[in-house]
Amino acid sequence: MTGTGKFFVGGNWKANGNKESVKKLVQELNDAKLEEDVDVVVSPPYIYLDSVLNTLTKRIEVSAQNSWVGKGGAFTGEISAEQLKDLGVQWVILGHSERRHIIGEANEFIGKKAAYALENGLKVIACIGELLEEREAGKTTEVCFTQLKAFADAVPSWKDVVIAYEPVWAIGTGKVATPQQAQDVHSEIRKWLAENVSAEASSQTRIIYGGSVNAANSAELAKQEDIDGFLVGGASLKGPDFATIVNSVTSKKVPA
Repeated sequence: MTGTGKFFVGGNWKANGNKESVKKLVQELNDAKLEEDVDVVVSPPYIYLDSVLNTLTKRIEVSAQNSWVGKGGAFTGEISAEQLKDLGVQWVILGHSERRHIIGEANEFIGKKAAYALENGLKVIACIGELLEEREAGKTTEVCFTQLKAFADAVPSWKDVVIAYEPVWAIGTGKVATPQQAQDVHSEIRKWLAENVSAEASSQTRIIYGGSVNAANSAELAKQEDIDGFLVGGASLKGPDFATIVNSVTSKKVPA
C-alpha cells in the first residue's frame, strides 16, 4: 500500500526568529526555485503570521503552530481557529511532541483541537510519535496508534489532514530514524488507517516524516514508498536548505 497524495513539505519555525531574520527567510523562500508538484507550507510563530502572509510568495502556504480547542473568548494567551482563518492562515500543526511532552497536552484534547480546526476551515498537520524509551520497549506502533485513534475519534474527515510521524528521540537531536525505520512506521500507520478508518483515508492521507530532516538526508528518506514528504524543524530556518528538502521530491520519481 502506498499513498497517492501530492508530496508535502512543511517548515516548523517553532519559537525562533525576529523581525529581521523572518524578513530574510521570506526573501530566501521567495527567491527559491521549488519543484512544482509539492505542497509547501511554513509555520512561523504567531506574532509573525500576518507579516509572513503579506510578504511570502503565494506558492507557499502558511500554518500556525497551534490553535485553541474551541471558540475564542476568555482564554488568555490562546489563539482561535477563527482568528487564524481571519488572517488568511490555511493550516495548523496540532499534537506536536513539544506540546504533548513539555506543555502536557493530552491525546483527547489534541483530537478535539483538530476537529475544531477542521470544522472552521483550517487544514491540519497532525503529529504523532514515540519517545526513546517507548521505542526501546517495543511500543512504537502502540503509542502511535493510540495518538492516531484520538484524532480518528474526533475528526469529521481525513480529507484535510496530513499525518506527521515524528519520533520524539529524533527531533532536534541530530539522530534521524533510518529510512527503513521511518518507512516501517509509515507503512504501519497506513495499514492502521485502512483497518480503522477507510481504504480511501489510507491511500489518500499523506504521511510525512519529521525528526532532524536536513538537506543532506532528505533525498534518501524521500525514496521510501510510504514517506509522502517532511515536517522540517531547524533546517526550515535556512531558505536554501529548505528548498533542497522540498526538491527532494525528485528522488521520489526515480525508481528506488
